[in-house]
Amino acid sequence: MQEIRRPPRLFKNLNAKVAAIPMILTALVVFVGGTVWTVVYSFTNSRLLPRENFVGLQQYERLWATPRWHVAVENIFIYGACTLVFSLVVGFLLAALMDQKIRFENTFRTIFLYPFALSFIVTGLVWQWILNPQFGIEGIVRSWGWESFSFDPLYNANIVIYGILIAGLWQGTGLVMCLMLAGLRGIDEDIWKAARVDGIPTWKTYLFVVIPMMRPVFVTTLVIIAAGIVKVYDLVVAQTGGGPGIASEVPAKYVYDAMFLSQNLGQGFAASTMMLLSVLVVLIPWAYLEFGGRRKHG
Repeated sequence: MQEIRRPPRLFKNLNAKVAAIPMILTALVVFVGGTVWTVVYSFTNSRLLPRENFVGLQQYERLWATPRWHVAVENIFIYGACTLVFSLVVGFLLAALMDQKIRFENTFRTIFLYPFALSFIVTGLVWQWILNPQFGIEGIVRSWGWESFSFDPLYNANIVIYGILIAGLWQGTGLVMCLMLAGLRGIDEDIWKAARVDGIPTWKTYLFVVIPMMRPVFVTTLVIIAAGIVKVYDLVVAQTGGGPGIASEVPAKYVYDAMFLSQNLGQGFAASTMMLLSVLVVLIPWAYLEFGGRRKHG
């Protein structure tokens, strides 16, 4: 009996590979090419237009000598750390509550996820009104008789980043909840039955059994949150415009102002490259955990 020859591995799923060529070329030219171009020109003194006048690390030295950039880095660190902690904790707790098969689950899930459907500009404007001391929370509470009540984070340079954090958590926590809920729904029901038979408290089951099993969900959620943190811009512009003064400055806004307001492309490219490095710090460990771990255990 004649043996059937299988096609070479290269020609398997040939139609799908051909269909993916435009996307691959777009990614290589637009994303990879644009990234390389940005990094190269960050070593030039380009102003209004790019020019190949290389000045070494001068743009980076100037960047890290600028107080405004230091404020931006400090703010993004505070915003990022608080966003990661609170969105993961609150999102998981909400998902755990939703996983109890409560009544009107679909309604509550829609309510929590709805803010994510809004643009960041809309969210920023809404929370700018809510946190306004005249007709926002402070004004309402004072109208009830508490004249000494004060809650104006957007007008206090020391805590303005936390006012932006409130809006960011309000918008993004619903998405985290849905991701976590999808992970919880993937847990085998027999695990819960075995835990109840053994008399293990629910919180211990979540902490020592369920959460370790949801590691891929947590890693993916972490990457999504981190990507949103690095590029946060809309909320700041809509709520404070970077003020009071430069108190709410963030790296993305610094890049925009350097490139389009100050017309200093070299400085904007240098700041963009630093943002790229921060993304790689998150992306490389994620890729290692997702793909390197699989190969080891494959």
